[in-house]
Amino acid sequence: MKLSDYVYELPDELIADNPPVVRGTSRLLVLHRDSQAYEDALYAGIAQYLEPGDLLVLNDTRVIKARLIAHKSNGAERELIILEKHGRHDDWHTHKVMYRRSLRAGDTLHVADTAITVQEILGDGLAIVRAQRDMLELADQYGQVPLPPYMHRAATALDTERYQTVWAKDKGSVAAPTASLNMTTEILQTLRDKGVHIAYLTLHVGLGTFMPIRTDNIEDHHMHQEYFEIPSITVKAIQQTKAAGKRVIALGTTVTRTLEYAHDTLLQPPHDISGEADIFIYPGFQFKTIDGLLTNFHAPKSTVLMLTAAFAGWENLRHTYAHAVTAKYRFLSYGDSMLII
Repeated sequence: MKLSDYVYELPDELIADNPPVVRGTSRLLVLHRDSQAYEDALYAGIAQYLEPGDLLVLNDTRVIKARLIAHKSNGAERELIILEKHGRHDDWHTHKVMYRRSLRAGDTLHVADTAITVQEILGDGLAIVRAQRDMLELADQYGQVPLPPYMHRAATALDTERYQTVWAKDKGSVAAPTASLNMTTEILQTLRDKGVHIAYLTLHVGLGTFMPIRTDNIEDHHMHQEYFEIPSITVKAIQQTKAAGKRVIALGTTVTRTLEYAHDTLLQPPHDISGEADIFIYPGFQFKTIDGLLTNFHAPKSTVLMLTAAFAGWENLRHTYAHAVTAKYRFLSYGDSMLII
């Protein structure tokens, strides 16, 4: 299976580099897997495609302002990206970072009056650093939202609000669960009013999710581990939904990876589940937990496109994406959404 097979033509003008003016006003392309039919709709009307008793699962991670601009003693600037949270008790004084421009072990950087010492260079642009201050607090005060590189711009005050879900709770992600960025409190309420159940889990999204696949042989790619927690109340809700013959709908690829990775544990008596998910889902994968996927339009050759292709079927998805391009849907993180059922 070759990475080069998973491409499509994405015009630059269709890439959304800013959020819609009003959250929740995006378009929705609905793909019916069995019939291979698709239809144009509005995101705000998503309730018509879900049924009473269905369960929509959301990721409640919170994006940290992980991009820090630090300076060496000679004034030279270095960019640090604090990486995602792992476990419930991460050490935010000694932490892994991604950096741009050269660093060496022993270098001292400063963010305002806080000294950060480079303890170890790990390779591939990664390092272990030690800060005098909790780096989450430092990021809250001095950091910026780490927008995807393709946006070619620095984050603004608007991004601090909009590159975050409205229910974000547990700080720990360095990238947003972007399929959730279009969801609003009002739309969630319309779903509840219809009898759709809502449940939450946490997966702290890491940069590895969006790192390019560096081999054309897909099977040779290894996913970066991401820490997750599924509370017992969500496990119970999934079991009850399945027992009633209703559907589990994942809001995004982060929820999908979490639920499919934890499938065997989800069959056990309800209890809190946590771990490190490193599952790489690509065509040929047999889904065991989710019955529907609400997601965004993904970049060519990306791991999230592979996952979506695995669920929808690549030929089916490719034709639907071709329609999205022709109909001028907005693509990628701040773009429109797609429901696959």
